[in-house]
Amino acid sequence: LSEADAGISPTAWQRSTYPEREKARIRVIHEGIDLETVRPDASARYRLPDGREFGRETQVVSFVSRQLEPYRGFHAYMRALPELQRRLPKAHFVIVGSDGVSYGAAAPKPHSSYREMLLAEVGSNLDMSRTHFVGRIPYADYLKLLQVSRLHIYLSYPFVLSWSMLEAMACGTPVLGSATPPVQEMIRDGENGFLFAFFDRDQLVERAVRILGMDAVPVARAAREFVEGRFSFSQHSLPAYLSLLRELLPGKL
Repeated sequence: LSEADAGISPTAWQRSTYPEREKARIRVIHEGIDLETVRPDASARYRLPDGREFGRETQVVSFVSRQLEPYRGFHAYMRALPELQRRLPKAHFVIVGSDGVSYGAAAPKPHSSYREMLLAEVGSNLDMSRTHFVGRIPYADYLKLLQVSRLHIYLSYPFVLSWSMLEAMACGTPVLGSATPPVQEMIRDGENGFLFAFFDRDQLVERAVRILGMDAVPVARAAREFVEGRFSFSQHSLPAYLSLLRELLPGKL
């Protein structure tokens, strides 16, 4: 790091974690979102592996993570899920992610995954006909899921922000996120999304119920506008990358 001419961090919070002597050379440039592809679509349909289809007429609540693990709050979400289902009897909960581990420790023995561990803990209290673990899915299907979702729940430790949260916002999906630094950098509670305390199960449930019972369109529209204003690949990220490269390589580009 000390030998680098420049560094890039996708978010200001992530940059803040570096030593003070290095920050001056680190630019905040997000990788960007393709907003022509990632956009609202009122006609979108998402198909489950069993053939059932959901559109915006259905209460779909989405949770997305590359791996279903604690760094992305899977344990906190699963422990809230029985009460979410009780309070939202018409909602379907679609959970995207694999059973491996990208960050942190593996699930404690004898469990082979955190999903197995959490289902052993709360599974008897779940309505599995409305709980849909779909694993890793193609990107086009993932976008359809975000487009049909009436609520996207996102949790993260103070860690790298997932693209899925910004892509949900770009799809015009109301996001209920954990009030942790990388999320708070993006979401202003009640303006372009909603926040709850990471380990406050009751607050997560109460806010989810309230959001699904209100007109969240203005907040969802503000979320899309927020992403358009800061994270467009073509309008913001690519020009910023090219500007940095021209600065580092004068006369070469």
